[in-house]
Amino acid sequence: MKGFAFAAAAAFGLLLSTQALAAGKQDFTLVNKTGYEIDQVYVSKSNASDWGDDILGKDTMDNGTSEEIEFEPKDSTCKWDLMVVWTDKTKAEWEGINLCETNTVTIKYDRKTDKASVDLK
Repeated sequence: MKGFAFAAAAAFGLLLSTQALAAGKQDFTLVNKTGYEIDQVYVSKSNASDWGDDILGKDTMDNGTSEEIEFEPKDSTCKWDLMVVWTDKTKAEWEGINLCETNTVTIKYDRKTDKASVDLK
C-alpha cells in the first residue's frame, strides 16, 4: 500500500509541475528601484548566444514603476539572464536567474558603491 501511495503522490507531483510549466512559471514582475529611468530590458535563456529584442519596445520604465513580464510562447527553461540599459546608455547584466522560483525581480542601485543589484522574491 505504501508503494501505491508513493506512486500516486509522484504522479500528482508530475501533473502539478507540468501544469505549472504550461502556465508560464517564468512570468515575473520587474520593479525599477534604481532612482533612474530604464530605457531597455533584455531577457534571454542563459545558454543563448544573443540578447534578442528589447522587451520594453519603445517604452521606458520610470523609477518606482513595475512591468509584468510574460513569456509567449510558454517555455520550460528556468535559468535566464537579464540586462537593463538606462537612458544614459550604461547597463548592467545578471546571469542564471531561476525564473521558475522567482515572482519578482527588483533592480536596485547603490550610489555609494556605484553598483546595480537584483533582489529576487
